[in-house]
Amino acid sequence: MLGEKYSIVLLLLLFLALVLLIERPIEAKVTIRCKERERQALLDFKQRLAVVNESDTVIGISSWGSGDDKEDCCNWIGVECSDSTDHVVKLDLQGQIGNVTGTISTSLIELRYLSYIDLSGNDFNGRSIPEFIGSFRELTSLFLSGSQFSGPIPSQFGNLSKLVTLSLSYNQLRGSIPESLWNICSLQWLDLRSNNLGGDVFGFLQNASLCTTYSLEELWLTDNQLTGSVPDDIAKLSSLRALKVGNNRLNGSISQSIGQLSNLMILEFAGNSFDGVVISEAHFSNLSNLVTLDLSDTSLALKFNSDWVPPFQLQTIHLRSCKLGPSFPQWIRSQVMLLDEIDFSASGISDSVPTWFWTTFHLVTNLNLSFNQITGSLPQSFSFIGGGRYDACFLDLSSNNFTGPLPKFPNDFVILVSLNLSKNKLFGSITSICEYKGTISFLDLSNNLFSGVIPNCFAEWDKLTVLNLAENNLSGPVPMSIGSSTYLQMLSLRGNSLSGCLPSSTWNCTGLRFLDLSDNKLSGNIPEWIGQSFSSLIFLSLQNNQFHGSIPHQLCDLSDLQILDLSLNGLSSTIPQCLNNFTSMSKKVNLSRTIEHSTPPQTIPQYGSFIDFNYVDEALLRWKGQKQKYAKILGLLLAIDLSSNKLTGEIPHELTSLRELVALNLSRNVLTGKIPPRIGQLRQLQALDLSRNKFSGSIPTGLSQLTFLGTLDLSYNFLSGEIPKGTQLQGFDPSTFSHNHGLCGPPITPNCTGPVEPPRGQPGRDPDDVGEFMKWFYAGMGLGFAVGFWGFCGAVFFKRSWRHSYFRFLDNLKDWVYLAFVLHKARLERRIRA
Repeated sequence: MLGEKYSIVLLLLLFLALVLLIERPIEAKVTIRCKERERQALLDFKQRLAVVNESDTVIGISSWGSGDDKEDCCNWIGVECSDSTDHVVKLDLQGQIGNVTGTISTSLIELRYLSYIDLSGNDFNGRSIPEFIGSFRELTSLFLSGSQFSGPIPSQFGNLSKLVTLSLSYNQLRGSIPESLWNICSLQWLDLRSNNLGGDVFGFLQNASLCTTYSLEELWLTDNQLTGSVPDDIAKLSSLRALKVGNNRLNGSISQSIGQLSNLMILEFAGNSFDGVVISEAHFSNLSNLVTLDLSDTSLALKFNSDWVPPFQLQTIHLRSCKLGPSFPQWIRSQVMLLDEIDFSASGISDSVPTWFWTTFHLVTNLNLSFNQITGSLPQSFSFIGGGRYDACFLDLSSNNFTGPLPKFPNDFVILVSLNLSKNKLFGSITSICEYKGTISFLDLSNNLFSGVIPNCFAEWDKLTVLNLAENNLSGPVPMSIGSSTYLQMLSLRGNSLSGCLPSSTWNCTGLRFLDLSDNKLSGNIPEWIGQSFSSLIFLSLQNNQFHGSIPHQLCDLSDLQILDLSLNGLSSTIPQCLNNFTSMSKKVNLSRTIEHSTPPQTIPQYGSFIDFNYVDEALLRWKGQKQKYAKILGLLLAIDLSSNKLTGEIPHELTSLRELVALNLSRNVLTGKIPPRIGQLRQLQALDLSRNKFSGSIPTGLSQLTFLGTLDLSYNFLSGEIPKGTQLQGFDPSTFSHNHGLCGPPITPNCTGPVEPPRGQPGRDPDDVGEFMKWFYAGMGLGFAVGFWGFCGAVFFKRSWRHSYFRFLDNLKDWVYLAFVLHKARLERRIRA
């Protein structure tokens, strides 16, 4: 009994002790590593910044604060402290806290032990780089690229005696490169790409006391305004592994001393002007480690002995617009390690491609031999590109003289990003494209001699972005499977003999931006769904087909349309009144010089998850009376061409709202009424053709205010009255106003003081119509003569009885003529004697 009491008391004591222990607050001391002075400096730095796109997945700068749980700055995102001294040694704001904007506070001077600073990819609003950064004597790495800095590079950076890496690329920095930078003896990597820096790029080499020349391993200066030549002193950069000075203003000579840089792996001079400079074997004499060579767009002449074997093994070579030809370069045969890119485009080669080239470089994934005069035929199979590797392949053999059929497609291709065989003399069927089951984005077979039908096998290519089969001899209908290419942005079938209607499946191509079906034999009504499905359409040309019916008002929904060409069809009815919905023509918008298309997102092994590859459109347009090809400025043209149809009614006044319109052609229709008085609002108009209609009334005075107007044709109408005065209209040739019998004044008559013949009847016959009539007249006469002559001769030749009768007739006719002549002669002699 007593034991039980002790047990109960003991339990109560234990329970009471447990309660007291739980209720008593636990005091644990938390160690704060961060130095208070450095913490306050960071907080002050934060006050000058604003986060632009901090998201839920990026904790970002909100981790910086004064709360109990945020007191240790060594735990803040983007901040690192030394394990031994607890001083802040690293500040990394590149993509870790969201993009920030603002200013860089001078409070950062307190972080005197910083060895690493990365403020890349932020927005500092065009401010100058703070000079106090040059006081961080422990700094080894400084990254300020792509942060919207401007102004000069601070000369104080020369004080960073321990600096190894400096990146200031992709800013708006200007001025020259401070000489103090070249005296940082530890500097190994200098990246100043994509700025506005000027001065002599290699001028620092003249100062023998600058020690950077011995330590520098990578020098990236592309896309600046740097000048100068490549001097003999270039050999001082003995440790250099990468020299990238492309897209500057370098000129003059390139010293052969560059061949002494034995450690050099990357050499890039592309985009400079070395016209007339010759590159020989001596320039590469000791470059045994070279793997990348880019001399594109320099006009350099490469002249090597035919038996020269380079000391290097390249992986990538770009020699676009260099002078390699006329023979195909033989020295390239030794470069068996070439796996990535070969670019010999526009290099003056007029030779055939050696057989060994296709077999030696079958692993290359990017091959460009375009814009040469290369002859001969292509291999039987496209296996010469990519070699079955699971990589993205690019092949451009356009603008040459290749002949023969289209090579077969191997089944081991996975991603053929671009195939361009345009502007050659290839012939035969294109059905072999159906053998390819992989991914393709750009296919251009235009301007060849291909014939037959377009195969109906595009359903396999769901990533197809560009399909250009223009200017061939293809016939038959447009295949239904084209509508399966939902990524399609550009479709050009211009200049073939395609017939039938546009397949309704095409409306699935909702991303279409460029559609050119001109110069074919397509018929039917213009589909209404073009305006309903192709909301992104920029270019639409159905010129020179057999479309009939009215212009569907749904086309007005194409607000981004810049070029509309429906000329040379059989369209009737009136011009839609809603054309003012074309925003690009009615409002001032930013236009690109070209119309380009990019590859759709796709996983590419050697390029990551995205390929930056564009295709530039080319179109054939009638401009100022002549057909011309446009590519480089196609995106700047804003034009409407409805000429050579059967349109009736008046010009809708809404058309005068297209204030940015550059060209308007309504000629060769049956339009009536007056020229809209407000046509003078089209201030950007450069070409206007209203000829060969039935317009009446006077010429609006607003036409004389169109200062950019360079081409005007109002001939063959019923216009009357005085031509508005002004230097613009009086400067045109009188033929501009011809066959408008009621017009007067310069340039067709000196003045309007005399009687003016009122417009009556039909305008005079169009010279073009006369020419057309005479052409058919002579053609009919020739055909009639041929049929009559050969019909008679054929009958005489094949039927013996007719032949005998014909010759008997000729004999009798001969005898009759002879007898008549003799009798007439005898009668004449008797009269003379009498």
